[in-house]
Amino acid sequence: MQRRSFLQQAGLLTAGTFAFGSDVLAASPQKSIKPFGVQLYSVRDLLPKDPKGIMTQLAKMGYKQFESYGGPQGFLWGMEPKEIKSFLGDMGVKLVSTHFDFRKDLAKSIDMANGAGLSYLLCPYIGPQKSMDDWKRIADDFNKTGEQVRKGGLKFGYHNHDYSFKPLDGQIPQEYLLANTDPQNVMFELDLCWIEAAGQDAAQHLKKYGKRYELCHIKDFNKVDGKVVQADLGKGVVNYRHILNTAIDNGMKYFLVEQEQYPVSPMASMQADADYMKKLVI
Repeated sequence: MQRRSFLQQAGLLTAGTFAFGSDVLAASPQKSIKPFGVQLYSVRDLLPKDPKGIMTQLAKMGYKQFESYGGPQGFLWGMEPKEIKSFLGDMGVKLVSTHFDFRKDLAKSIDMANGAGLSYLLCPYIGPQKSMDDWKRIADDFNKTGEQVRKGGLKFGYHNHDYSFKPLDGQIPQEYLLANTDPQNVMFELDLCWIEAAGQDAAQHLKKYGKRYELCHIKDFNKVDGKVVQADLGKGVVNYRHILNTAIDNGMKYFLVEQEQYPVSPMASMQADADYMKKLVI
């Protein structure tokens, strides 16, 4: 009886130690990012030569969602909308979104995106602006474009770089866009590398504005001699366990790996990034 009592007490003590003495075990249940995707710009040097072959390799690595961009053959890479939808579907991949030039052939882009089964059309780059008046004009353009895209059955959004998170005339341009665009017509894609590289806190931003963001870009970086140098995931300074947990809690829907610089080669980085995403527990 004494032995049984000792074991019971020891068991309770151990349980108490794990329950209250371990931050990891006391935290909420751990999660993983499944599925995850890739922005095809990551393989921009290879994709135009063999779109189907490169897409097949990415699918085999574990990327189940693709985001395209306006390449030399258009964002459907020379394929008809139904053709690319079927091709990717047979591999278990969905083409979710594309970056595109919203000032050119908007109606055509809407038709092609609908035919291929996309959900989002995204402005990838505006460039630094000289004044907040310039950002006001951009917000107005986004509202008009977003209304047309919504009426076409899709969602329109903006993908940031670091410049929209750097103060201008006492304001943060990204926050101005969030406050001055209609949520019905304009959503956002948060590049988690660029917001952090601009010196802002991605997790805090998501806690405040997360409902406006539906997609995010996942890429890592280090600062070398004051310059941003991108690295394979897990080899840089971005705390993705914390940030992605916050992103999920605030409604993020799509998680897309992107890489613009490569320690070895594009496909080596894409494989390393896919391996990282498969093992990541947040």
